[in-house]
Order: sequence, then C-alpha cells, then structure tokens
Amino acid sequence: MARAIMLQGTGSDVGKSVLVAGLCRVARRRGLKVRPFKPQNMSNNAAIAAIPGSQELGEIGRAQWLQALACGVAPTVDMNPVLIKPESDMGAQLVVQGRSHGSARARDYQRSKGALMAPVMDSFARLREEAELVIVEGAGSPAEINLRARDIANMGFATNADVPVVLVGDIDRGGVIAALAGTHLILDEADRRMIVGYVVNKFRGDLTLFDDGLAAIHRFTGWPSFGVVPWLAEAHRLPPEDSVSLARRVSPVPAKLRVAVPMLSRIANFDDLDPLSAEPEVEVVFVPPGERLPRDAGLIVLPGSKSTIGDLAFLRRQGWDEDIKAHRQRGGHIVGLCGGYQMLGRHVSDPEGLEGAAGSVEGLGLLDVETVMQPQKALREIEAVSCIYQTPISGYEIHIGRTSGADCTRPVAMIGDRAEGAMSEDGQVFGTYLHGLFSSDPFRSRFLKEFGIITGTTNYRLQVETALDDIAQRLEDHLDCDALLAAAR
Repeated sequence: MARAIMLQGTGSDVGKSVLVAGLCRVARRRGLKVRPFKPQNMSNNAAIAAIPGSQELGEIGRAQWLQALACGVAPTVDMNPVLIKPESDMGAQLVVQGRSHGSARARDYQRSKGALMAPVMDSFARLREEAELVIVEGAGSPAEINLRARDIANMGFATNADVPVVLVGDIDRGGVIAALAGTHLILDEADRRMIVGYVVNKFRGDLTLFDDGLAAIHRFTGWPSFGVVPWLAEAHRLPPEDSVSLARRVSPVPAKLRVAVPMLSRIANFDDLDPLSAEPEVEVVFVPPGERLPRDAGLIVLPGSKSTIGDLAFLRRQGWDEDIKAHRQRGGHIVGLCGGYQMLGRHVSDPEGLEGAAGSVEGLGLLDVETVMQPQKALREIEAVSCIYQTPISGYEIHIGRTSGADCTRPVAMIGDRAEGAMSEDGQVFGTYLHGLFSSDPFRSRFLKEFGIITGTTNYRLQVETALDDIAQRLEDHLDCDALLAAAR
C-alpha cells in the first residue's frame, strides 16, 4: 500500500496544482512509482482519462492530466473522482469517477456531497495499490470551516484516509503569516494534528528576507517549514487550471500576431491556446469582460464554454459580437473551438435544457451551420488529418451537441472517413470540436505560416516536459524534499 502526502492551501490559487506536479516529477526522478490524486475539483478545464476496468473514457480536471504527465503515466479517472463543472452561478454538472451524474444546484450539492466520500475512497484505494507514493491536492482551503461537516476535498478526506497534510501559503498575494497562523487558529484540534508542516510559495526576491517571517509562523503555529519556493516563472509554460490566472497572463514582447480570446463567463478548456502562447512571435490576449476586443488582432479565437447559450448572451452583453463581425469585415480570421464553434453558427438549440434553461437562440451567423444539444456526450481521443494542410492532428473531443449545415461540406479535418468541423467559403472562419488542435506541432506550424510566422521545429509537448523538469529542480533547490516526502505515510 502506497504512502501518501497531501498539499492543502490557505486559499484558492496559491499554487497547489503546480507544486503537486513538480513534486510528482521530483518523486519520479527519484525512481518512485508516484500518482497524483485530487478528491474533488471544480473546473471547466477537463481532460480525457481511462476508466479502470472499462473500455470507456471519462473526464478529470486538466491539472490532474498534467500531474499524471509529471508522473510519466497515463491519466485515469481515479486521479480526480469528483469533478464539478460550473454551468451557472448557482449550478454545475457533477462528474463522478469520470461519468456525468447530471446537474445540481450548489445548495443541493453541499447537502449531498457527503455521500461522495465512498467513490473518493474507492478511487484512492485503487491508486495506492498501483503506486509507492500518492501526492494529494486539496481544493480551496481547510479554513472554510462552514463546509467542514461534509467535506471531501480537504480535512474531511485527510482525516478519513489518515493522510498527513502540508499547508501551502501564497506570499505574493500578501498576508501569508496571517493566512497560515489564522488557519492554525480556527482548525479544530483533530484537523490541526494532520498538518506536518508548511510551504511558503511564490516569493519574489532575496529569500533570506523572510527569515523573520518563518520564525513568526513557527511561533504562532509550532509547525516546521519545508522551505520557501521562489516565484516559478516556469509555471507559465504549463497549462493553467483556473481561469482566475488568465487575466494576469502578459506577453513579454510585442509579436507578429496578436490573438484575441474573449473571456467567456463559463470558459472551458482554455489551455487549447497555450501552444500559441508558447510561440515567441504570437501574443495571446485574454480579453476580460468590459473591454473591447483589440482592433489590431489578426486572429480571434472563440474558446470552449460549459454553457454555450448562456455565454452567447454574455458575449453580446460585452459588445463582443459586434467586434467579431467588424473583425470579419476587415478580413480578419476567426476560429471557434467546441462551444465557440457552436456560437459561430446560425442557431443553437438546447431543447432539453442540458446546459441551462431549455430554448433556442440565434448564433453569430458566421458559419452556415446549426447546433442541437443532445444528452449523449462525445468523449474520445482522436487521430485526424487536416483537410487544409494534410498534416496529422492528435487531440480529443469532449462535448454535447451535434452540428450540421452547408459549411460542414468544407471540414477542418478527417477522422478516418468522418468529416469534422466546418469552414466558411472564403476560409476566414472555421470551427471544430477538436481540442488539442494547436498542440499538434505540424498543424500549428502550417497555420501560423498563413500569418507570416515561421515556427521552425517547436515541440510543444517537449516544452511542457522541460518545464516540469525545471520546476522539479527548483523545488529540489529550495524545499527540503527529503523531509517532505518522508512525512508521507
């Protein structure tokens, strides 16, 4: 039975996902069979993963997909047994061990989530049977004591599974001493005993300047420090888990091609754009609500969405529909990915209310296609060939809805003998359900050549692997990894 250690945070977005990925790579480099685990994740950035004992595929959070990559293993749904995919401010789709269990309002989920501890423990047990070490990631913060009674994500899991906890604080946002000391103060004694130490993350500058801070934290908590992690610039080369991080992404230099991406309210799988961001001559700008899409963009990408009809209305409220049409009239190019593809058509219908209220709305009308939402979700890995460039594409589909229409006679790709996607007659606009389109190096290279960009031999997957190795080395340099891993039990 594998030993386990858990990283919990003093709040959301303190860097737990990156630290777990880095520690997974540290353990792998030491020759350990290591697996990632996150009992409960809330994210619309989903990935395809195997369902143990089945030929089916299921969904997990994209961060756990990345952590599996850091471990050097294929992802399975056991790595993230409960995935919550927000559809509105009040409700979300619930995915348990890879399979959809319908939608629930937030209040109803809070009342019923205690019953999910059984599948969480079932998945955890399976991972422990195949590994020597499991590194667990919490969600949010254990300081949310109002949620403790039915908690499965933080101390509820840790105490049930008897997994020791390392608490992570984010010094970049300020107040890290208060965050760590305050968490110690409000946890009950049983939960407090689970914490074996802490890590201070995202420090900028001379690390010795925080020596007095470490002494203060020890004075208030008695917890030992495993170290202070500097700001990891390498993390920007990894796919982000949370859309919170998108607004803070800044391109270092002006580029030949500016790509504008509207930040939809239910944006999903936005890591589709990461391979473009990694190109030195491409600037990807995620445009927040309330701002207009930049007129100097050469390409607009409509990303995925967990609520296509709801996000169409959101897009129109920002005036982005007019920006997109003006961009088209100026000769600009537009790409729609998954939900963004559906928005580009003439109509989107959801007769059964699968993503919200039942109904039908007018699309942007830039592709001659229509979409009807259907209960059966497409979940599959794909190998395709680009119809324009005849280059290979590796990726995955994860969507509900069937799209058809005249522009589908000009497909984006062929998956075997099945045509996929649609393109306008002049080639300025296309839409596809293929996630991972831009991760396919040959396709991305040919696509960017249309904008006068020569990419050379960029290997996006290798860049991610290199970033994981670099982060692992930085953790080895600045954390007491021996002590941290030895604390696992």
